[in-house]
Amino acid sequence: MIKRILTFLVMFFTLPMFAQLGGEATYQFLNLVSSPRQAALGGKIITNFDHDVTEALYNPASINYQMNNQLAVNYANYLGGISYGTAAYAYTWDRRVQTFHFGVTYINYGSFDGYDLNGNSTGSFSGNETAISAGYNYKIPYTDFYVGANVKVITSALEQYNSIGGALDFGAMYINEKLDFHAALTIRNVGTQFSTYAGQNEPLPLEVNFGMSQTLENVPLRWHLTLENLQKWPIGVSNPARATTDLDGNQTEEKVGFLNKGLRHLILGAEIFPEGGFNIRLGYNFRRAEELRIVDQRNFSGLSVGVGIKLNKMRFNYTHARYSGASNTSFFGLQIDLDGRRRY
Repeated sequence: MIKRILTFLVMFFTLPMFAQLGGEATYQFLNLVSSPRQAALGGKIITNFDHDVTEALYNPASINYQMNNQLAVNYANYLGGISYGTAAYAYTWDRRVQTFHFGVTYINYGSFDGYDLNGNSTGSFSGNETAISAGYNYKIPYTDFYVGANVKVITSALEQYNSIGGALDFGAMYINEKLDFHAALTIRNVGTQFSTYAGQNEPLPLEVNFGMSQTLENVPLRWHLTLENLQKWPIGVSNPARATTDLDGNQTEEKVGFLNKGLRHLILGAEIFPEGGFNIRLGYNFRRAEELRIVDQRNFSGLSVGVGIKLNKMRFNYTHARYSGASNTSFFGLQIDLDGRRRY
């Protein structure tokens, strides 16, 4: 039975490797970070297996009984006046295997001024998108492997255009309790549009990520390493704005070397005092740093720092992420222990 499950997972995970990246798919908000904790660790961290109920929005294999009766709400003041947030809740029916997860991801693009082809004002309009998810995790008997899945219903309203879609997230996680080592693989947004904006079907932003993390034996620190967007190589392309021009007017495109292309898949994070009531988190996203850096100017793009504070039954999380010299993002989160008996 175990061999059949593993064979099915390998076949299923390798089928959709044709995925698209930013600008080539719809519902791009689905791949935004799910919480301040994830943002602080560089984004797209998929190996946490604890009370953090928002972790399951990104990796359903992380659903576990420690999330029972945990309610979390998160908000981000994103770039360009965009705001988005997430909410998550988990309920354990049976401590060993029956934990169910529910989540919401919402983004509001703000208000825009509309004009017709002649430049006449047509009034203001807005845009927003929402994804509602339900997830479940299953531990493969007599192994250290967990598998999980999320089912998502997606709605999108952009000016007068509307779209509805559906998607599945799949996750697998290996946990070595003796070494406190976790490894995880996720395939996200396997799905389609049920109704399109204007009659043309668009692909969803399929994404394959792999991650590892471990708590050091004698140091209160947990390191995280994530390889993102493994479904496509390379994800780094030349930036036309960085082309150079010689005295004769000849232009030379930016060269993106093999090492640079590889590093753009890498995210590093560290959490100090990971099991305490006060956490300090640091992260570095190589792709964000490279794509948003300003030539000949140090602006620390790609860096993120955050804190978590537990007060009685509540845990507050805050993260500041550096995107560019022109804009940064703040993430706020609150998790409430509705069970009241947990001590973490």
